[in-house]
Amino acid sequence: MHFTHLACTACAKEHDGNVPQNLCTACAKPLFACYDLAAAGRTLTKESLRTRVKSLWRYREVLPVRQESDIVTLGEGWTPLLPAPRLGAKHGCEKLFIKDEAQNPTGSFKARGMATAVSMAKQFGLKKLAVPSAGNAAGALAAYAARAGMEAHIFMPRDTPRANIIECEQMGAHVTLINGLITDCGAEVAKRKVAEGWFDVSTLKEPYRAEGKKTLGYELAEQFGWKLPDVILYPTGGGTGLIGMWKAFDELEKLGWIGPERPRMYTVQAVGCQPIVRAFHAGEKFAAEHLGAQTRASGLRVPKAVGDFIMLDALRQSQGGALAVSDEAMISCTKEVGAAEGIFPAPEGAACYAALKDLLASGAVRRDETIVLFNTSTGLKYLECYTS
Repeated sequence: MHFTHLACTACAKEHDGNVPQNLCTACAKPLFACYDLAAAGRTLTKESLRTRVKSLWRYREVLPVRQESDIVTLGEGWTPLLPAPRLGAKHGCEKLFIKDEAQNPTGSFKARGMATAVSMAKQFGLKKLAVPSAGNAAGALAAYAARAGMEAHIFMPRDTPRANIIECEQMGAHVTLINGLITDCGAEVAKRKVAEGWFDVSTLKEPYRAEGKKTLGYELAEQFGWKLPDVILYPTGGGTGLIGMWKAFDELEKLGWIGPERPRMYTVQAVGCQPIVRAFHAGEKFAAEHLGAQTRASGLRVPKAVGDFIMLDALRQSQGGALAVSDEAMISCTKEVGAAEGIFPAPEGAACYAALKDLLASGAVRRDETIVLFNTSTGLKYLECYTS
């Protein structure tokens, strides 16, 4: 409603928000949506939120879709922020929480980004969307494209969890399995999209998925009474959720709802695929591709992220960090979280709990701090990880 234009995250070049856009035409880096926040703040108020719909669309003024009729929704967002008292008691943490994104449509946080991306595609009159995916983004695109009456063309690694593949097929998507990684799937989309008439909605190669993901930050602030937590642990593949939250915090400060304080942001990756972790500790601005990437947590098997420099900036500005955990630790922590709190997390979500143990042991995170772990998907989509 108050969306004004797109701006490059690297060179600041402005782009027209009235036509479909992918990466910056000057430097090929991701674009961010910009808003007239002063105008937005005249109707988007803390008081107005009390009576609004319990979905991400409650923050309508700072989302890019211009017409209500173009919104494609399955009720995504406003997921619970659950106290984790038993897990916390094991470690002396009285203020430990889990933001459970598994309660989104299609069972993962990817519903947020695809809701906004597909809504914008509808606004632009697009008919065919394509995406490379490690699994959950594919399921989300299949669902929202079906809801909007669009074609979804999905490319996934052949060893993607079967639940993701079946989900896409049953919602009418055109599914192609590739021998390789998500980067190989992305290359196939890039090679064929012009001839096939597809619009590429890859992570951060399309500017509006980040807008859906940023509502994670708005929700956290609102659910904590407009005081942000001390520490956030987020599992990172493409990193749109972390990047979106960081953008949200900036917007919230400009709206006057929070101050300049920020949570310490920690990205969690797998030992077998840790490009951001390596770049963070090496002091690098960009992350080199992690060659031979391997992990059972398919959402973390992203060897090269287009938004790497944005993530690294956020981690450093927040005085946070980056950790890699083993697949064995993720799998064992899945049962620990499930048995203690009744949440069956994806391996990526369990990785955050495994990382928290390391951060507490090292003293990087104090036990008296307010800590949020993100569970990004349901473990039901990863049953292969729990069978011998």
